[in-house]
Amino acid sequence: MDPIVEVVALILGFVGWVMVGVTLPNRYWKVSTVDGNVITTSTIYENLWMSCATDSTGVHNCREFPSLLALNGYIQASRALMIASIVLGTFGLVGSLIGIQCSKAGGENYVLKGRIAGTSGVFFILQGLCTMVSVSWYAFNITQDFFDPFYPGIRYEIGEALYIGWCSAVLAIAGGVCLTFSYKAGRQEKYPLPYQSRGTAYSGAPPSRSAATSTYGRNAYV
Repeated sequence: MDPIVEVVALILGFVGWVMVGVTLPNRYWKVSTVDGNVITTSTIYENLWMSCATDSTGVHNCREFPSLLALNGYIQASRALMIASIVLGTFGLVGSLIGIQCSKAGGENYVLKGRIAGTSGVFFILQGLCTMVSVSWYAFNITQDFFDPFYPGIRYEIGEALYIGWCSAVLAIAGGVCLTFSYKAGRQEKYPLPYQSRGTAYSGAPPSRSAATSTYGRNAYV
């Protein structure tokens, strides 16, 4: 495995994991502005846990969602996927710290370290997929309600947290792919195919005299 690729993959996975932690508690998953005069203009924003409102004077009030079972299904699924994303990213981060070659953790067994690094890459990919599904599903419901002419409620727009989540998913998937393919490339370099010439494998031993005679005939030796 290439140590530089491993370090780059570790950095990408770590940044993606941190951005997931920033996305989950962020309040601006969806935002709506109610325009009026200077006094009544307010901004309403929500995330997976609460709904808040801020008026033009800077006073804001937040209300947590009272019941988990009363929430929409996509909000419950987004919560579960984001929490699973953080857990998977934690496993991937710990495994990559142990599995990369430049790390002293895990001893000198580079075969085992390579397997751990490859597994960590899979964890990072799963983290990115969970984040991508959660954020995209939430954004789909926002846009669906926004463009529905018969929707009676407040029309929200996509908040900044969703953009952070998309960036996090891309970074985590990129880091996981780098780790996984780096491990596969290392295995192919360690176990190369034997050299073959004209359909015969070269063993490295010189041919015997009888073999040479049977191949070229007696006229080749004067």
